[in-house]
Amino acid sequence: MSSYDVIVVGGGHAGCEAAAASARRGARTALVTFAKSGIGAMSCNPAIGGLGKGHLVREVDALDGLLARGADAGAIHHRMLNSSKGKAVQGPRVQADRKRFRSAIAAMVAAYPNIDVIEGEVVDLLVNNNQVVGVKLGDDSAVDGRAIVLATGTFLGGRLFRGEELLTGGRIDELSAIALGHRLRALNLPIERLKTGTPPRLDGRTIDWAALPEQPSDSSGWTMSPMTAGRQLPQIFCAITRTNARTHDLIRAGLDRSPLFSGAIEGRGPRYCPSIEDKIHRFGDRDGHQVFLEPEGLDTHLVYPNGISTSLPTDVQLAMVRSMEGLADVEMVVPGYAVEYDYVDPRALDRRLALSALPGLFCAGQINGTTGYEEAAAQGLVAGANAAAHAIDLAPVTLDRASSYIGVMIDDLVLQGVTEPYRMLTARAEYRLHLRADNAATRLGPLGLEWGLIGAERRAFDAARADDRAGIERDMAATYSASEMARSGAPVRQDGSRRSLFEWARFAEVGPDVIEQLVPSITTVHPDLREEILEDARYAPYLERQAAEIADLRQNENIPVPGDFDYESLGGLSLEMREKLMLARPQTLAEAGRVRGITPAALAAILVAVRRKAA
Repeated sequence: MSSYDVIVVGGGHAGCEAAAASARRGARTALVTFAKSGIGAMSCNPAIGGLGKGHLVREVDALDGLLARGADAGAIHHRMLNSSKGKAVQGPRVQADRKRFRSAIAAMVAAYPNIDVIEGEVVDLLVNNNQVVGVKLGDDSAVDGRAIVLATGTFLGGRLFRGEELLTGGRIDELSAIALGHRLRALNLPIERLKTGTPPRLDGRTIDWAALPEQPSDSSGWTMSPMTAGRQLPQIFCAITRTNARTHDLIRAGLDRSPLFSGAIEGRGPRYCPSIEDKIHRFGDRDGHQVFLEPEGLDTHLVYPNGISTSLPTDVQLAMVRSMEGLADVEMVVPGYAVEYDYVDPRALDRRLALSALPGLFCAGQINGTTGYEEAAAQGLVAGANAAAHAIDLAPVTLDRASSYIGVMIDDLVLQGVTEPYRMLTARAEYRLHLRADNAATRLGPLGLEWGLIGAERRAFDAARADDRAGIERDMAATYSASEMARSGAPVRQDGSRRSLFEWARFAEVGPDVIEQLVPSITTVHPDLREEILEDARYAPYLERQAAEIADLRQNENIPVPGDFDYESLGGLSLEMREKLMLARPQTLAEAGRVRGITPAALAAILVAVRRKAA
């Protein structure tokens, strides 16, 4: 029997990050996947990042994860979403060449000497004294492990729907983890069903590109990871088309053949990325919906029509796409389909993404009710790091809402649960000015170093970056009078004041060119770091106010609520509040306050009862 510290089940985004994080912490790790060729495969949209999601990518990168560097290795189109708005809500997004992205991720996984990749299907969990001790594979062999990470994606009990067709699998033409799904249900875990979907793939050679508006790649030169030395591949454009009245009529005529409306699909789909059937049904007043035509790579003719995820029958799908401008003669290479799969209610997890009911078992990605590569990768990193901690006796890795979008996501999942696939949005974070995509390395690099998640190359990069930052901040601490600023080209009000350059940077009249003139060294540092420092200067008063709010939050995080706290006997709570608190089982007063529907009066009653019990 092979023996490992950590076994990771699944080679998608969550599984790869989990295995890599476990390995970086020193654990001997096995990555079990159906096929080695599927490691790092992009199941749906060939894009990484976006609003909220781009923050997660940068945070995974700051903790020395794989996703950002993989995205840079395959990036053929860059777009900074919300670029006209403040840095806090901007979202970096790249369109990636599928083949090159997958190759880059697989190569990074293979570079870890303490990761072994095992091809096979996990059909059972080996449990001894209510603790996992390994897995059983489909060929009856066993792999021994002290901790296990389930990163099964849509493969756990996966079923595919396309019109009247019903297939078994987690992706088209691939297997489904049926036996493992049955095993988890037999363990009485809280398992339910969710649904996601994918659009048809089109032959780009049959698209009339000249008839459509182009969306070029950003020319500013940014990359997903600051460690990537510039863009590595040619940049190509995407194009935009729209659905129209004829498209909508075709879809409505086919709804009776859609499994979403026939009742064949039980699981609920993502609200923020609905199928085209959902859009037409829910937004019947719209005269059209944008569809982004996104090439899938430099060496393929396949095009991903972003915005028309569907499970309609194949003939309806073909008529639908041909009804849109520029697609009258398009050929459909692979029809779209919906996927329904099992997930574990994430309220059964703690902040380590560990299942409380079964020590040693961790979950990451879509098995926790989330959607998207970015959410999966971030959870994989946390679950893998904590699986290693469990296996080889290290400190746990936990992140809170004030430190990261990763912390926001995990807090949302373990406290609130999900009723639909969870997607990260900037609106979910209370401390957006502090949790920007551009300062992820500053926020999380020191924590990653403390937890042993940072490799030698990243350590050297972070150390040099910290030195650069300290030098710029020292230079910007120099004071200048209003008249001196005016002579430097900043038409500030002549009030006789003298301020540090860091303070002057808050004034609209003091542009980057003035600061570069007075602090020439700022032009020599990495552009991302330069932007981060200037953004910190511009919003310093607001960041200070937010820092005070964070201090209050952490004060309440230090007030523990016992795990066996009796909410039923506590007066002042409604039946609904009691039910929500018993499901969430908040570990601190701050967590209790974040459970939906808990009022300040209820929180005060909990605090009094906790203090009385502790007295």
